Amino acid sequence: MNWRDSSALLGTDRPEEVDAAFERGEELVGVAVIGLALTHPHATAILPRVARALDRALASSDPGLRHQGIVALAHTARLHRTVDRRCLDLLRRCPRGSEADDDLWVFVPRRRLPWWLWRHRLGEPPRRWLRRVGKALSGARGGG
Repeated sequence: MNWRDSSALLGTDRPEEVDAAFERGEELVGVAVIGLALTHPHATAILPRVARALDRALASSDPGLRHQGIVALAHTARLHRTVDRRCLDLLRRCPRGSEADDDLWVFVPRRRLPWWLWRHRLGEPPRRWLRRVGKALSGARGGG
């Protein structure tokens, strides 16, 4: 594979190539993980590489690789409707509101999602509802 061409890496469907790229320390390994998420037919082959990308990104504070791992996790959730515990544990250490948060919530059965993602997703609508109710009540008192 041409490891200098990101568009070629998006077509990778061979987990062993991604593993070898991790071992070599390839700069565009995150792009290859996204490609694997888009092309490989089995989430069980994809998720360990997503976890490896997220783990390496968090250990090295590499925001580019972290984003690529998050995008790969989002694609995996969307295409395969699944996630594993390791990826969830690593995602929890990333900022909320990412593509993976959104796609996990939409495409993975909610019973398989952790409490912290539920809290993040459900924490917003009640606040909006309370503000709306508060405005309606204050309007009723002022106009009454």
